[in-house]
This record gives sequence, structure tokens and C-alpha cells, in this order.
Amino acid sequence: MEKIEIKNLTKIFGAQPKQALTLLNNGDSKDEILEKTGMTVGVNKASFTVKSGEVFVIMGLSGSGKSTLIRLVNRLIEPTSGEVIIDGENLTSMDEKSLIETRRKKLGMVFQNFGLLPHRSVLSNVAYGLEIQNVDKSDREARALKIIEDVGLKGYENSYPSELSGGMQQRVGIARALTNDPDILLMDEAFSALDPIIRKEMQDELMHLQSKLGKTILFITHDLDEALKLGDRIAIMKEGEIVQIGTSEEILENPADEYVSKFVQDVDRSKVLKASHIMESPQKVANPNDSLQTVVRKMKELGRSSIFVMDDEQNYKGLVTIDDAVKASQEDLSLKNVIIEDSVRKVPLNTALSELIDVAVETKYPIAVVEDGKLLGTISRTAILSGLVLGKEKNKDEVIVT
Repeated sequence: MEKIEIKNLTKIFGAQPKQALTLLNNGDSKDEILEKTGMTVGVNKASFTVKSGEVFVIMGLSGSGKSTLIRLVNRLIEPTSGEVIIDGENLTSMDEKSLIETRRKKLGMVFQNFGLLPHRSVLSNVAYGLEIQNVDKSDREARALKIIEDVGLKGYENSYPSELSGGMQQRVGIARALTNDPDILLMDEAFSALDPIIRKEMQDELMHLQSKLGKTILFITHDLDEALKLGDRIAIMKEGEIVQIGTSEEILENPADEYVSKFVQDVDRSKVLKASHIMESPQKVANPNDSLQTVVRKMKELGRSSIFVMDDEQNYKGLVTIDDAVKASQEDLSLKNVIIEDSVRKVPLNTALSELIDVAVETKYPIAVVEDGKLLGTISRTAILSGLVLGKEKNKDEVIVT
């Protein structure tokens, strides 16, 4: 379901934006409009949708228009033209009262510079949004304490911003944005002011929170690695225009133009490709009720020395090797006596290829892709390692494991 719809959203800075808009609609470029009118096109006819629960990242270099765009979404900046639609309601046509109400109930904003009130404690900062809504003190503090715990700051509720590290201060900023329980989080360069180690921790923390809360997130960044790590989809901006929208894999494999190609040319694909992209679907597996003869025959048909076992409901049970199956057959044992489980490595769908490399080095068996107890795919150790040896330019079709 589409949570946010952006339609031809445009912002022109200057004394007579409508005049410049006419030129823009007639095909004049940003530079031509600046030369003719002295006005600046900040955002040029941006259009995209964001699904409920999606992390949508807008990235670009300084001056690309990304921060202007996110401020247009909640009308901190008034658009020159276009529409911002949230849950079917058009924010661009709302009166001030309705807009304030929508911001309070549906939108939370996290800024790069934290924006904390220095004279207030962590608890008071986090509860501030509820305080200005006249929520009862005991209720707002109870809600704030729950969010403080969720962001990993339990025990710091009585501390002041000056007593916290940059990463901890940004956790307070995120907690404050979440306390109203908004549907949508707008995050403008939220981690850019942090040092690299803390920044990575905050990225991981955001992904952890998102797995629990399932918010719709519009995230602004100039960092491609951050965009690739966090975004379900990414929009790349240049000079006020969106030049490409896609998943990490789509942008890496099919850049829209030379500008995007230069952006992604040095990306370490092992950090972008996930288990879900290189795994093989478990089409041929053993069933716990199979005879050992059936299991041996399946391995022979596959040309493999092992096979995974799952039941009729796709529940993962383990792995059986050809040696164990033959030996058990000779000793008149059943399949269930030789299923290996503890020594087989299991990973979730979103495990990066770079992490899979480390796992592959440590195991002699194929890797099982398992979530919620279900066997979703299998990954060969040999294929991961050979894929690296053959070069980083291999596309995801070439890396698929057999």
C-alpha cells in the first residue's frame, strides 16, 4: 500500500517563482533559469511513491536538492507546485490547523544536528512532543521511558544532552521522533555528524528498530554505502532532479546514466548482495519420512554429497551427507538417526555476501538460509569463494549458486 505519494513536486527559490516555473515547464534547464531570472530550481518535478513500512532513501551530493525535498514533504518549505499525498490526504492543500495535526500524528522528524533542548533531561526531551499536546505527565513519561529503552538508553533518562556522546544524543533524537508513534519518520542526514564507528552502530540500531516497529522511513543521505545498507529502494538526485529510483541491486547492475555509473563504480558488491540474491531455492530436498535409499537417490540425481532436510511445511530439519546415509543404510538405521543440525550454519535472508564469505570459510557444509524456522534456500561454499576469485565485476546472475 502506498503511504506517501509525491507528484511533480517542485520548489523554485526567488522573487517570482511562477515566472521561473513557466520557463521550467517550457523546457528551460536549471542553469538557463538561473541566468534568465536569477532564481534557483531547488527541486524539479520530483515524483515517487513510498510503500507502508518501506525505508526509502534519497541520496545525492551537496546541492542536489535532497534536503529541500524532505522539507517539502512536511511543508517546512512551501512547494512552488506539485502534491504531497499521505494516506490519501493532500498536504499541499491543507490549512494550517490540519497540517499541524497531521505533523503531530503522522510525521516524526530526525535532524542531523540532533536538535535537543540542552536544559532538559533525556526523559524530558523525549516526552516533549507529548507535553505540547497536553498529554498527562504520568502517561507521557511512561511512553517516553518505553521508547528510551527501545533505543538502548535505559538508565540515562535523567542525564542531560551535554553528558551524552554524539551517538547517544542521536538516539534521543530518534526516541523523541518515535514517542508520538508516528507512521512516518523523516530523517535528514541523521547520522552524518557522527564518526564512522558510531555511525555504523546507529545504522544497525535503526535497522533493528525498523524490524520491530515497521515504520515508513524517508531517509536523506549523501553517503552511497549508507543508502545501499539502509534502503529498500533508493532515489538518486542530481541538480534538483531524480535521475534513478530502484533497489540497491537494480542501481548497481543497471545505472540509468553516466552520473549514476560513477557513483556506483567503486562499490564493494559483496556488501550489497545478500543471501536472498545468491541462494538456490530448495527445490530438491529430503523429507524426514524418506527412506535412506530415496535420500541417496536424490543426492545422486543432484550430483551432490549432501542434501538438506525439511518437512512438508518447509520447516528446516538439518542436513544429511552421502557417507552417513550409506553407513546408516548398512546398519539398518533410519534417516532421522543421521540428520546433522548443530554443525550446519544457518543465516537469514538479509545476510551480506561479505558475511557469507566468513561463514563459508568456517564450514564444510552448504549454508542454509533459514527464517522463522523455514528453509528458504541453500548456498554452496565453493560457489561463494569461486565467485570472489572470478572478480568483483560479476553480476548477480553469474554469482547464483548451483
